[in-house]
Amino acid sequence: MTYLVLARKWRPRSFDTLVGQDHVVRALTHALTTQRLHHAWLFTGTRGVGKTTLSRILAKALNCETGITASPCGVCQACTQIDEGRFVDYLELDAASNRGVEEMTQLLEQAVYSPSVGRFKVYMIDEVHMLTGHAFNAMLKTLEEPPAHVKFILATTDPQKIPVTVLSRCLQFNLKQMPGDAIVGHLEQVLGAEEIPFEVPALRLLGQAASGSMRDALSLTDQAIAYSAGNLTEESVRGMLGTIDQRHLVRLLDALQAGEASAVLEIADELATRGLSYRAALADLAILLSRVAIVQRVAQAIDDADPLAVDIKRLASSLQPDAVQLFYTVAVHSRSELAIAPDEYAGFVMACLRMLSLAGAAGGAKQQAAPVIAQAANTPSTAAIGAAAQNKQTTPTNTSTPSETPAMRSGPTQPTTARAGVSQAGTAQPSAAQAQPSAAKPSAAQPNSAQSSAAQPSAAHAQSSTRSPSAAPSSTSQPNAVATVAPSVNQQSEDSDVESESSYLEHEPEYFSGNDIDYGSEPVFDQADDAQFAQAPAAPVSDTIILPEPWAAFSAKLPLSGMAAQLARQSEWVAVSGRAITLRVASKALAVGAHADRLRAVLTEYFGFVVQVHFEIGAAQGQSAHAVDLAAQAARQQAAEHSVTSDPFVQALVKDFGAHVVPGSIRPGHAAL
Repeated sequence: MTYLVLARKWRPRSFDTLVGQDHVVRALTHALTTQRLHHAWLFTGTRGVGKTTLSRILAKALNCETGITASPCGVCQACTQIDEGRFVDYLELDAASNRGVEEMTQLLEQAVYSPSVGRFKVYMIDEVHMLTGHAFNAMLKTLEEPPAHVKFILATTDPQKIPVTVLSRCLQFNLKQMPGDAIVGHLEQVLGAEEIPFEVPALRLLGQAASGSMRDALSLTDQAIAYSAGNLTEESVRGMLGTIDQRHLVRLLDALQAGEASAVLEIADELATRGLSYRAALADLAILLSRVAIVQRVAQAIDDADPLAVDIKRLASSLQPDAVQLFYTVAVHSRSELAIAPDEYAGFVMACLRMLSLAGAAGGAKQQAAPVIAQAANTPSTAAIGAAAQNKQTTPTNTSTPSETPAMRSGPTQPTTARAGVSQAGTAQPSAAQAQPSAAKPSAAQPNSAQSSAAQPSAAHAQSSTRSPSAAPSSTSQPNAVATVAPSVNQQSEDSDVESESSYLEHEPEYFSGNDIDYGSEPVFDQADDAQFAQAPAAPVSDTIILPEPWAAFSAKLPLSGMAAQLARQSEWVAVSGRAITLRVASKALAVGAHADRLRAVLTEYFGFVVQVHFEIGAAQGQSAHAVDLAAQAARQQAAEHSVTSDPFVQALVKDFGAHVVPGSIRPGHAAL
């Protein structure tokens, strides 16, 4: 007996055995049960989802000898002949081969005659979108008002190419792609009935390769049976499909997380040795990363029976969410870049190295700051500031080694701002706010006034050295600040000063992000920021905030960009109280987030002490830098329009030829008529 492939042998022959199209089966069975039968149906969907199968089942339900029913018997002459493709009143037409108006006219001429043996004449037109425009026009009238004994079933994979005049005359059903679990379950039943041993992971690979098509899954299963000699193991199916072993991808993510470039290259070489596709490797890597990201948000979203469940849970707990998103973006975009890469190996390796470099950039600032902090360990002023910052939690001691300040306790993912007196490389420098109060305290060997006057120049000098982007401990400025702060500092006054800063950091206003702010790891300003910041007037050395110019002009010169710049430019000055300022913004969205912390960091850097910034939500009163710019722009626009309308030549054109100036066409700085 001739072998019948699984896709034909196990084609569903009733609505009950159809898999994955419950929404269509429900509508059709209700229509057949209640005898509310339309004259034209349109089935749409990708290949192998059951369009032709549904058509045959529906034809049997209409012509079964037991009557119009949702459960055809399958044994009568009509049912058996439809299954075998030789029922005279059921005609399947391939529109790709018979797409002209002549074929359609011939079909419609035969439609007027009564059925030979069946109850209805059923015309099934497959790939109907391939018909020509004339053929569609020829069938419109018959499709709208066919004889009572004629039923049309149309099927297509591209419904957008069908004219709306045809769509409006049909009941349209969109067949979905088969879910992977449905494909695996159906394959288990088929292989169980065929008595062929299998492994469930192998069936998952077949279901994934089928891409939602049950027919493709059965065809691949036939191929896998022949390839594995009747034993469907995961290894044999993976070798047949040429797919990537997911364990290679897990190892790749572990190497990326550890920053081991040599391990990444080893995995790339292994894939090359096995002859696997790097495009498929990037696609599978993106799928794996998406599963990791889902588990990070919804821990119960993974099935424990999944072979990768343990690895996915481990990666979800060890990888940072932003790193997962970064790796996913690189993997997705690198697939399209493989076409222009010198070869797929180079494209894949460069994609992995890009992941390593981008992931390392986030922690690069902290790694670069470590040697600089170690170099500054012997600086007395640094030791005094670090020791004072710990006095709130430990016994007050005056140590000579740098200690962790309360502001450094926030994690690496918290929004960060710059602390006063901290250089861009991470080295703690004495600020004006710290040097001045310490030097102002009387000592036993020096009068109060003399010490205060001596402290002022060194504090100002320390502040200017802190503001420079390339500031480093110098032989001229640093010893002055050290002499002012270290030996003669009053421990109690320094404790109270740092304690006030710690209190502020631990009790932030509720309208900020709610996280501790790291004042010790603010990213360095770039050269453009420093050039702009250098244009601002020097900050006054004082415990109070004194603006050198109105807030509208001052905020426009701050070295900010993005949302932080918009916050500064759209805020209005309300009040100042000591080291706290109050700004008015029109939207609460501007007053929260990392950009608000960035504004606070820049102000702290400028004034030399921690600046508290409070925001008041209210209507703008036109006193912000943004409002000033808008007013200036409006004035320029008005002047430009006046210049054009008052021009004698323009007035002559308007008077003599009836010309008019197009509204909105005048731009300042351009002559427009």
